[in-house]
Amino acid sequence: MILITPLPGATTTKPGSATQPFPGIEAEVVDEQGRTVPVNKGGYLVLRRPWPAMLQTLYHDPERYKQVYWSQVPGKYFTGDGARMDEDGFFWLMGRIDDVINVAGHRIGTMEVESALVSHEKVAEAAVVGKPHPVKGQSLVAYVVLKRGQPRADGLKKELQKHVREAIGAIAVPDDLYITEKLPKTRSGKIMRRVIRSLVSGQEIGDTTTLEDPGAVDEVKKWLAEVEAKGS
Repeated sequence: MILITPLPGATTTKPGSATQPFPGIEAEVVDEQGRTVPVNKGGYLVLRRPWPAMLQTLYHDPERYKQVYWSQVPGKYFTGDGARMDEDGFFWLMGRIDDVINVAGHRIGTMEVESALVSHEKVAEAAVVGKPHPVKGQSLVAYVVLKRGQPRADGLKKELQKHVREAIGAIAVPDDLYITEKLPKTRSGKIMRRVIRSLVSGQEIGDTTTLEDPGAVDEVKKWLAEVEAKGS
């Protein structure tokens, strides 16, 4: 059933935000220990109490039901999504928790890196994907959208990379970081990392019929073309 959604005529929307829980749904963002995280800090999206349409079990596999949905955060239903909550209580979905990239033998969650980038005062949104690397296996590529009114100052890229290094560690610093105007999203506001991943890896993009703004793909392509031009 619907869990987090704006109510027509009653909810003031924010582009990119899922807004607030449907009446009767109690959602929150927590850390690995189940503690509520501070405003605008990324964490696990969980539900605190049952709701009418929730799963009761998985067919012939009740243990898997417990392991998938109830073991990650004890006593709370784990949705599998990463999210953050802003100062107005609006939820921002950041992607699946299980989206992991293997960098030089280290398993790095893209949500963790995105959360570190978004925690910077100048950043509104971030998307992190992996691309093939001849030595590391994969490297991190980050696309960042700045908050309205923030200029693309010289040195901002290094500033953001330093911010990630201090928040997580050197292994999680994106090798490539681009500041762009917009990111490819679905009409419901979810960032289509699959599209970005295909672009940076040189693969076919595939179906883009659910894209909210096809021009966002051109925006990503533009930055990749500029980098290739500089490299040549």
